[in-house]
Amino acid sequence: MATKTISVDKRSRRLVLRETATSYLFLAPFLVFFVMFVVYPMFMCVYTSFFDATMGKEDVFIGFENYKTLFQDEVFWVALRNTMVIVLVSVPVTCAFSLWVASVISRMHVAATSLFRCIFYLPVVTGSVAVTMVWKWMYNNYYGIINYLGTQTGLLDENINWLGDPKYALGCIILILLTTSVGQPIVLYVSALDNVDKGMVEAAEVDGATRMQAFWKIKWPQMMPTTLYILVITTINSFQCFALIQLLTLGGPNNSTMTIMYYIYYNAFKLYKYGYGNAMGVILAIIIAILSAVQFKLGEEK
Repeated sequence: MATKTISVDKRSRRLVLRETATSYLFLAPFLVFFVMFVVYPMFMCVYTSFFDATMGKEDVFIGFENYKTLFQDEVFWVALRNTMVIVLVSVPVTCAFSLWVASVISRMHVAATSLFRCIFYLPVVTGSVAVTMVWKWMYNNYYGIINYLGTQTGLLDENINWLGDPKYALGCIILILLTTSVGQPIVLYVSALDNVDKGMVEAAEVDGATRMQAFWKIKWPQMMPTTLYILVITTINSFQCFALIQLLTLGGPNNSTMTIMYYIYYNAFKLYKYGYGNAMGVILAIIIAILSAVQFKLGEEK
């Protein structure tokens, strides 16, 4: 009897080992891809940030000199400030607007809900370049539709150079970013609302709870995982704002729309200061990691 038990245990272990080996075999290509195109570039980014790595020159180890120069760079602090403004405005507005829209369209007929989801998701699937070029035409200070409607309705006395005036440029960038950022959160919130326990909501309403009370006490706690995910991805996307700047303002006028992502690109691929650009990339990664960790921590507490 003991011999049979040992034999069964050995067969079970062999079966588990075989299944585990098979699983790792299927994961191997993806693991190789992840190491080659994610882990290795991240390691090289950190590594070269300690070197004077400039095109046409031999790499020279300089320790933390790039980081010292970085914190003395006035343009970097301007870029950091602009980036933080973009994040602090776009993240809460995107989340709040997406939640409001999702709450409204989720109560509509199924066909209407699907239609509005497609409409709001259209800028996401269209691509940031195409959407940005449309906005560039709308902002044009000579024939843009915004200036045309503003002057025709009397809201504007004269045409405004929206992207060429430091007073308006960053706000215009944030507005475009919002239009391209709300699609996915709306779709996620609609799905989250559909998964809310309807029985609990109906029971609360029978007990006299208002629609707002039912939302905050029942729906909102069940939607917290979705909200946390939206907060994190929206924060990361806002920090990585690059295409809009590249296509519309190149960081101008007078660095009023300069962001960390574009300043990294400018130093690495315009000035060919790879070490200095990578030092900024490391700082940006640390900032994003800290903010994401704080968001996850707050989400767990709630």
